[in-house]
Amino acid sequence: MVVENYAVVDRLRVRFHNGLNLLTGETGSGKSIVVDALGLLFGSRASADMIRSGEDRARVSGVFDFPDRAAKVLAHAGFEAEQGELLLEREILSNGKSRVFVNNRPATVALLRDLAPHLGDIHGQHDQQLLFEPAAQLSMLDTFADARESRAALKDVFASWRRVAADIAELEGADQEKLRLLDLWQFQRREIESAGLQPAEDVELETERRLQQNAGRLLDTAGAAYESLYEAPDSVTSQVRSVAKKLDELGRIDDSMAPVRLALEPALLAIEEVSYALRDYLGRVEGNPARLEEIETRLAAIDKLKRKYGGTVEEILAFFEDVSRRIDEVETAGDRLVDLKQQLQNLEAGFGKAAAELTARRRAAAAELSSRVEKELKPLAMERTIFRIEVSPAEWSESGADRVQFLVSPNAGEEPRPMEKIASGGELSRIALALKTCLVGSRPVGSSSPRTLVFDEIDTGIGGRAAEGVARRLKKLAAENQLLCVTHLAQIACFADHHYRVGKSEHKGRTVARIEHLDTQGSTEEIGRMLSGQTLTPEAVRNAAELIRAAHALNLF
Repeated sequence: MVVENYAVVDRLRVRFHNGLNLLTGETGSGKSIVVDALGLLFGSRASADMIRSGEDRARVSGVFDFPDRAAKVLAHAGFEAEQGELLLEREILSNGKSRVFVNNRPATVALLRDLAPHLGDIHGQHDQQLLFEPAAQLSMLDTFADARESRAALKDVFASWRRVAADIAELEGADQEKLRLLDLWQFQRREIESAGLQPAEDVELETERRLQQNAGRLLDTAGAAYESLYEAPDSVTSQVRSVAKKLDELGRIDDSMAPVRLALEPALLAIEEVSYALRDYLGRVEGNPARLEEIETRLAAIDKLKRKYGGTVEEILAFFEDVSRRIDEVETAGDRLVDLKQQLQNLEAGFGKAAAELTARRRAAAAELSSRVEKELKPLAMERTIFRIEVSPAEWSESGADRVQFLVSPNAGEEPRPMEKIASGGELSRIALALKTCLVGSRPVGSSSPRTLVFDEIDTGIGGRAAEGVARRLKKLAAENQLLCVTHLAQIACFADHHYRVGKSEHKGRTVARIEHLDTQGSTEEIGRMLSGQTLTPEAVRNAAELIRAAHALNLF
């Protein structure tokens, strides 16, 4: 994993190994920066505030062993799934935008989020507060029950049910108003329909009216043109023909004039064509006062409709189609309402059946998960704790018809109560670890357990025997998963397979974060520091060595 120009990190390169990787350091040393940087590769939100002061971009990259379960996600995004390693990169720019690369190809943050469940899981300090939210509790139960597909299908049915119910409400609420308007709409349709309008009819009538109004002038002008061009003794046609004859005589004597004669021929043909066109035009134009009056009457009727229904004939016809549709809707509203109510009934039946099946699945999963969490809590110094998951009826929603609540009783003789009302900070940390442990094996269809599990200060509020129980649980999880854990407790750090120390130093007047992979001696001294505080004493080192020896001597499997 490589982190560049992120927060107080200038450039950090670290390789995490299989097993339990522990990150320790003073408060504020930058341990959580490593976790947050990894979160960017899992698709978490990016911000320009993350960029190191004075730099224009930050970059995080990580190489993961390619999980078979991610192949389908990559294929769906148009990426070739190659076995071996999967390289993820994220750049954060100064304008707040980010760029994503998967195996050196441009990709999207959405793809990182789709890949994340198959690559790993991060449990941060704020995630514990999610345990108080009913929606988060329901989501965890569904994850354990592997009910994602059932829930997604139920969501689609619920959306259809809501849409049909809204259509029915709109139809029933609008019936009275539409019935009141029905007479008006029918009158409007009859008025337009009786006019018998044709598309562009007004334009054609305007042209014909202009011709009728100017019929005399048109006849005089066209007649004069025809006479000058063809009828008069000295018409253009006569003169051009005379010229043609003279050119014919010249051509018989001088062959060089033949082309000149040929050049005149198109002009003669054009004059004749124009003459014939004028002759036909004069035959068509006829002043007809009766027709003019008919046109005026028709245009007046169209103008009246325009004032009511639109500025053009096309707009009037569009209004006609719209009002006809409204009338049809009112006239067929009864039939449509019957159809919609039948659809609603079918959807309700389908939703009810699917929701009941999901409820049964959740109740079975709740009993199993409750039992497993209680079992996980025993080695975490919570032997007498009762953990229950209550599944109760709730209003229909896209997630079903259930309300889920986590109940806990950490002390013997007390009735289980909502977790937020009774669990202390240390108890909450251990419950969160127990739940996470149980959920690790619950995964998307076609995938296996995430390879990288991250716990950011899971030890908050605990110590002593409880801390040792947490450490043992983490060690067991690390046998099958790569674990990264940020901790402040020596009782947990001594179980590390690989120990990293995170710290800050000053370089050229600027604070930079560093991470160091500790050897056996370095790990012992770091745990000793965690035990003794500011001053590392020989006694603390001896105690640390004894803690490490005792941790390694435990047979956890």
